[in-house]
Amino acid sequence: MSETGTELSKAPVPDPAEYNAFFPSAYSLAKYTAPTSDFGGADYPNPYTGGRWKILLIATEERYLLTKNGTFFSTGNHPLELLLPLLHFAAAGFEVDVATLSGNPAKFELWALPNEDEAVKAGFEKFLPKFRQPLKLSDVVENNLGPDSDYIALFVPGGHGVINGIPESELVGKTLDWALTNDKHIVTLCHGPVFLSSLLAVGARRDDYPLRGYQITVFPDALDEGANVEIGYLPGRLVRLVAKELEELGLVVLNTGITGQVHQDRKLLTGDSPLASNNLGKLAVPLLLEAAQES
Repeated sequence: MSETGTELSKAPVPDPAEYNAFFPSAYSLAKYTAPTSDFGGADYPNPYTGGRWKILLIATEERYLLTKNGTFFSTGNHPLELLLPLLHFAAAGFEVDVATLSGNPAKFELWALPNEDEAVKAGFEKFLPKFRQPLKLSDVVENNLGPDSDYIALFVPGGHGVINGIPESELVGKTLDWALTNDKHIVTLCHGPVFLSSLLAVGARRDDYPLRGYQITVFPDALDEGANVEIGYLPGRLVRLVAKELEELGLVVLNTGITGQVHQDRKLLTGDSPLASNNLGKLAVPLLLEAAQES
């Protein structure tokens, strides 16, 4: 790809707000982003109207992810991975609560926000107050979880920022344990499934891990170890590899590439990448509507 007769740079772009921190290269953004998304199919003639059931979305509040070479990746939540499922949930009549670990604002990889996609841009503006003033997860755990909770599902989007802090969080582990104990749907994609390892933070043992044997789709480690570094999307290799970590816990990763693949294993719904964002919303909503009707 060229711009004004020259090749786009594969060098990560310095982030002036932090020492040794970098945004993705111009070349990688040309490969990985587009002015519009594939959002569609959010037509639900019989939406939920009961007024009770909500979806809990845990977003990352982390901007900087340390890599092996000492550089920081300027990251956050991937906007498509968060917004496209969220738009499906809203179209189906479900309210969504946004929470972060400390209650600080959610961070976004805004370079991936499609600037010519009116539906996605409108969705971002609509939910922006919740992103800027999210719930504090400790308050949610203390006051809003339990067998009579109004949450029908747990949703954790991707973006490399989710790797930072969420897998080690006891609060996230308690939330995930609540979802499993109370037979709730769990929706996640791309790097988001790394949060499944948060169960270890609340005392789960590797040899008795409750999600052992579950099949998932997740962002492939081979891309983060190879192409994402080579084309300058990442400024360095990751300290922890999501797919490897989950496989070591006994989950079964189905994909080796990114095609927009989604998968359902019992009540765990996963997607392989930003390409799966719309597909994951379309997969999840009929299941959530059925669950709401049965409750």
